[in-house]
Amino acid sequence: MSRFHWTHLAALLLGFAFLYAPILILIVYSFNESQLVTVWAGFSTKWYFELWNNQGLMDAARVSLIVSVCSSTLAAVLGTLAGVALARIPRFLGRTLFSGMVLAPLVMPEVITGLSLLLTFIAVAVDRGILTIIIAHATFSMCYVAVVVQARLAGFDASVEEAAQDLGARPATVFFRITLPLIAPAVAAGWLLSFTLSLDDLVIASFLAGPGSTTLPMKIFSAVRLGVTPEINAICTILIGIVSVGVIVWSLTLKQALARKAADEQAAQRPASA
Repeated sequence: MSRFHWTHLAALLLGFAFLYAPILILIVYSFNESQLVTVWAGFSTKWYFELWNNQGLMDAARVSLIVSVCSSTLAAVLGTLAGVALARIPRFLGRTLFSGMVLAPLVMPEVITGLSLLLTFIAVAVDRGILTIIIAHATFSMCYVAVVVQARLAGFDASVEEAAQDLGARPATVFFRITLPLIAPAVAAGWLLSFTLSLDDLVIASFLAGPGSTTLPMKIFSAVRLGVTPEINAICTILIGIVSVGVIVWSLTLKQALARKAADEQAAQRPASA
């Protein structure tokens, strides 16, 4: 077994610095007293208070949250159904086409996706706005949910569902009372991934946004072209904090669930061994 050499530690530190040093710099400069983001003038939290008075950024943040929650929920529902169909039905007419259409957004450039959706909404005379962005984000993010759910069902013990069906449960009852609770962690993971992708999207939203539906990435991108302001650093720091707290809470919850499951399995094995 190879020993952990100092070169390994140096490579690890360089890797972490490459990934997280820019984020730390952004966080530090969000507490800068100066209005010039590249000149440190002392510690201050005034830009966080100024942020609440920036109506443009706050409206964009509100639109992004609405779009992200709605689109990720819609993507979780559609992606779960698609993942269950691909995992549970090995053969049906058009399976190859259906699988390709579900997974196409994974490799499709966002410019093509945004342009094609824009032409579609124009053809059906739908005005661009929050609704069109929600539909577009659900379209490209549901494939991630489908992949996660399909992978979870690949190692799923189908005998539990068969036992419920032998006892007289209908397919809908089996799905909602047995299958769905067991794959709930995968659905939640897909929802979180879709939420993150929707909150981060800029290209597709730029094609489909209308008056009053500017998302936060669009607002930040347009503002950065004129120069980075301390308010942008502040709102980015808040987003980093929200994401970090969400990841920590999810990790702790998953860890407790795994520990509880391991404890239950050990408790079930003790009478058998005795």
